[in-house]
Amino acid sequence: MIDWFDILLGLTLCTCTVGSLASRDLFRAIVLFMVVGLLMALVWVRLQAPDLALAEAAIGAGLTGALLLDTLGYLRRRFTPVNDKENEP
Repeated sequence: MIDWFDILLGLTLCTCTVGSLASRDLFRAIVLFMVVGLLMALVWVRLQAPDLALAEAAIGAGLTGALLLDTLGYLRRRFTPVNDKENEP
């Protein structure tokens, strides 16, 4: 019997992975990366490997995603162009 949930999970995982790699917006790519980590945790649960699922959710989606979002915030603060008011008449 075909398990439609597993097929949907696999297609969603592939779609989010390609979306994360192809996205030109860094925030969207990071969020999709975190979604991929959570979906992979769900895949590990479906494969009856709860220890790997917990590690994937904590490290893959949680910690790595938080560090990437923090780095993106730092880069946006650091390299935001400043309005040059000295050149205005």
